[in-house]
Amino acid sequence: MSLNLNNKFDQLANEESLANATDALRKNGFEVIVTDNLEAAKEKVLSIIPKGSEVFTVSSVTVSQAGLNEIINESGDYISTRKKFTELQGQEDKILEMKRIGSASEYVLGSVHAITEDGQALIASASGSQIPNYVFGANHVIWLVSTKKIVENLNEGFNRIENYVLQLEDERALKAYNRHSSLNKILIYRKETNNRVTVILIKEIVGF
Repeated sequence: MSLNLNNKFDQLANEESLANATDALRKNGFEVIVTDNLEAAKEKVLSIIPKGSEVFTVSSVTVSQAGLNEIINESGDYISTRKKFTELQGQEDKILEMKRIGSASEYVLGSVHAITEDGQALIASASGSQIPNYVFGANHVIWLVSTKKIVENLNEGFNRIENYVLQLEDERALKAYNRHSSLNKILIYRKETNNRVTVILIKEIVGF
């Protein structure tokens, strides 16, 4: 399948754009950490989440590329909510239980699809399964975000999602699940009141 991507959304933000977004995110109540690469971001995540904590890893290419799915869900060092969630998949009588498990964790680890220079985050989803933890359920939210996802404003964020992210996610979904993805829900996360969200910005091209 040939993709017609807008490749401007695959370029790292310049230093001015990064500084603007970082300052604005902090003013909007987000904790922000800037790292040089994915390995440094991974180490930062592991320094933030104490071993033995309950963690839900949402479906995220960036988290996967960092190798954090295996560490969180398979090492035995953490209580993996994702593992509990996955074990119930395919059982029609367990759907409500799955929703409860996936909606409130001590920590949730994932990413976003765009961050504006005025400090807003956009998350697109077909199912919306990651949204409850992000907006309210989790005590602590950690996002791993390449600086290529920094955009000027919300319009550019929507443009990035529709003309870049969706095509790549659709290709991934076809390979992984043999079905197309769909742009059903978009969360605009404007502010956080109690610093529960940590944004780890990565100066490396990773994720979608």
